[in-house]
Amino acid sequence: MNRVTASLLILAATAVGVHSAAIEAPIDFYKLYDNPEAHISLKSKATTADRTAAHGYPSEHHHIVTEDGYILGVFRIPYSHKLQNQNVKRPIVLLQHGLTSCSDAWVLHGPDDSLPYLLADAGFDVWMGNARGTSYSRNHTTLSPDHPLFWQFSWHEIGIYDIAAIIDYALGTENGQGQDAIHYVGHSQGTTVYFALMSWKPEYNDKIKTAHMFAPVAIMKNLSNGLVRALGPYLGHRNAYSVLFGSQEFLPHNEFIMAIFFNMCQPDFMLRPVCESAVAKLYSGGRVNMTAMPEGMATHPAGCSTDQMLHYLQEQQSGYFRLFDHGTKKNLKVYGSEEPPEYPVELIDSQVHMWYSDNDELAAVQDVEQLANILPNKVMHHMADPEWDHGDFSLNKEVRKYVNEPVIAIMEEFELENGGT
Repeated sequence: MNRVTASLLILAATAVGVHSAAIEAPIDFYKLYDNPEAHISLKSKATTADRTAAHGYPSEHHHIVTEDGYILGVFRIPYSHKLQNQNVKRPIVLLQHGLTSCSDAWVLHGPDDSLPYLLADAGFDVWMGNARGTSYSRNHTTLSPDHPLFWQFSWHEIGIYDIAAIIDYALGTENGQGQDAIHYVGHSQGTTVYFALMSWKPEYNDKIKTAHMFAPVAIMKNLSNGLVRALGPYLGHRNAYSVLFGSQEFLPHNEFIMAIFFNMCQPDFMLRPVCESAVAKLYSGGRVNMTAMPEGMATHPAGCSTDQMLHYLQEQQSGYFRLFDHGTKKNLKVYGSEEPPEYPVELIDSQVHMWYSDNDELAAVQDVEQLANILPNKVMHHMADPEWDHGDFSLNKEVRKYVNEPVIAIMEEFELENGGT
């Protein structure tokens, strides 16, 4: 038990009037803290649907089963309550989050600046995906998340199974019927899974109108992130270290600790100033939306498999964008070669907009441009701000002006030129 956990347990005991002398153990601190008779109690975690509904938007929570049995929690804003356009065909947009994130990340800025709300108010049908293993997608038709087989997946499976399933499901809804393609927006890992799906199953390119890659991550040879470069030599190869680290939940979900953070960082909770103080110390540069950050702390990290991280570390070590390296023996069995094959990125012929920046530690300019050179149908958007970094695509206080509005304008232009097909 670390000091933070111990301190939180002591705080919980104090909050309900439990003195150390009276503790004879074992005690369920979660139940004590949630005691309705106490002065402080834990609130239930608001979902993405709850958050969007709180701002007056129609909100739906869908459960989508993938080809390999994972059950994904996916959220939808089907139309805008401001436009009352529910009886009009709305172009579909899918938003896909990054590593250890979830659909909550898209709505952190509130209704005036967040991409989902702006899209809905522009007349789009908005879907927010959640990758397998995240807090909204911890179910399977036969496996429990407590079983190690549940966690045997990387972002390759998220791409070819999860994203494919969400696209097909959205196109099959009552508004989707009659439409054969969607717009797509991905951030970080949300871009990686797009590249994986569209190159490995190129028929899905026909289901894309425009795709927007925020901080594109595929080739990772030149990234500057110190932690990734330090861990790469140890975990970026098939060895004893990576085998021990692989196929398990990263930062296992802890209901008690996450509930503490959720309650501290909610806007209407008495301990919100504590959360805001912590955010102010961590992000003092004036670039981050200081209202959005506490909301993010209340819902993140949202979970992932360690194999997703291993796959990224393999990319950094190899310098290639290729499938998961299982080791020579299994590679021969799975791929028919000692090395994993590269993704045929040249098959991605959908219209791909690459949004990238100089100060991104995970998506280096050289790597983004090397990938773009292979893509047959790309549009480059090099951020003019030299300080714009990986997280700015979701947390910068001016993200509406520099990213969200330009993306919506591109989608609207496509719809206008193509008659909304």
